[in-house]
Amino acid sequence: MKKQIKVVAAIIENEQNEILCALRSPSMSNPNRWEFPGGKVKKDEDLYSAIKREISEELGCKVETHHEIFHDHIHEYDEILVDLICIKCRVVEGYPKVHEHSKIIWLKRENIDSLKWAPADLPAVKQLINEKE
Repeated sequence: MKKQIKVVAAIIENEQNEILCALRSPSMSNPNRWEFPGGKVKKDEDLYSAIKREISEELGCKVETHHEIFHDHIHEYDEILVDLICIKCRVVEGYPKVHEHSKIIWLKRENIDSLKWAPADLPAVKQLINEKE
């Protein structure tokens, strides 16, 4: 049986209704694919604390979360199962900067499907595109 990990991802939208997209670095699994930034939930950590911690570590800024899950999807990779839980956020302090990723960009919702996404992120991308603004 494959190991399952719980991962949180932040869907960060700015005042111009653009969404933050992060390019995985060549040293990461699924290299050179786009994702919503985030990471593994630690044992005994709630989802909202995990997303705030991960964004602080990965992007060097603070976010405020919506208190509902936007998308929850289990994706099966060759070695593991990833339970990817996406939560909408907005930056409340600082400005996102690249630390672990190769690049970050802000894109309009209607353009995010032009990127080559990590497979686990695709269902959330599709839901975002179909969502009414």
